[in-house]
Amino acid sequence: MKTIKAVVGVLRNEHQEILIAKRKKEQFMGGFWELPGGKIKAHETPEQAITRELKEELGIQVNQLSLHQTMVHEYEDRTVQLSIYNINEYQNTPLSVEDQAISWVGVNELNNHKLLPTMKAFIDSITLPDKYWITPSTNHQSDEWIEKFNQKLTQNITLIQLRSKAKLNKNFIQQLHNKCKKNHIKLLLNTVNKTFDEPYCDGWHITTTEMLKLSKRPCTDNKLLSASTHNLTQALQAQKIAVDFIVISPVQATQTHPDTLPLGWNSAKEVVDKLNIPVYFLGGMALKDLEKAQQLGAQGIAGVSAF
Repeated sequence: MKTIKAVVGVLRNEHQEILIAKRKKEQFMGGFWELPGGKIKAHETPEQAITRELKEELGIQVNQLSLHQTMVHEYEDRTVQLSIYNINEYQNTPLSVEDQAISWVGVNELNNHKLLPTMKAFIDSITLPDKYWITPSTNHQSDEWIEKFNQKLTQNITLIQLRSKAKLNKNFIQQLHNKCKKNHIKLLLNTVNKTFDEPYCDGWHITTTEMLKLSKRPCTDNKLLSASTHNLTQALQAQKIAVDFIVISPVQATQTHPDTLPLGWNSAKEVVDKLNIPVYFLGGMALKDLEKAQQLGAQGIAGVSAF
């Protein structure tokens, strides 16, 4: 099976819409929409390749860029190693120089197009936040727990995992979900006896044990699904059943599990490098670790008391 190294660029306009291009009928995966870009030539760096491709395809001059994400996707007859770059500054108005259909599309409308398989992971990576708060797993209806939950609603948190080791009252969960909706926050359920049909949430988080019992995605694509993993093998299995993102832990030593050997930054980075889906680092994380986690390619950090 041949391996193709390719690059694509993320261009945004003043409305924060993203530019996508339609592959020509005679091309591989013709008729599908993708980010603009192309193959890396033998003598080029990825940065040189994306600069050249966008000039040839769109007539723009790239002035500043940054790596957004890398991924590997296997088709039946080829493997594509893809580097996605944010085009932070460019000159000229993008035009269809090579007669390729192009369109500026809002993030929430991207899925209305026939997209290449690699685009789903990209959409997840630009719509998920860099911080993922996990609630304390006990004493949910105590004043202290409720106060902490309410505080997070005003602390620039947009993704919350409701974690519980015991069954919770449906009305209580509904109240929490209503609070989240009012504050534009997504709520994922990590509760016992989950059915994946609960209407009072935006998705589910599954434990490693739950994930290893599954052979396919247990919920619809319009809901979020995440999974806890603790090594590369588990992370790859989570990706195989089509979760939207994973949490890998513990990256660093934690006070709650002092006897658990942490993965370390290098092993956590290996997980990021091998996966196409977003990865959050958990375990010993603090806000000061966010920049390092993102430099290693993680979506961000997760934690109960990290922020």
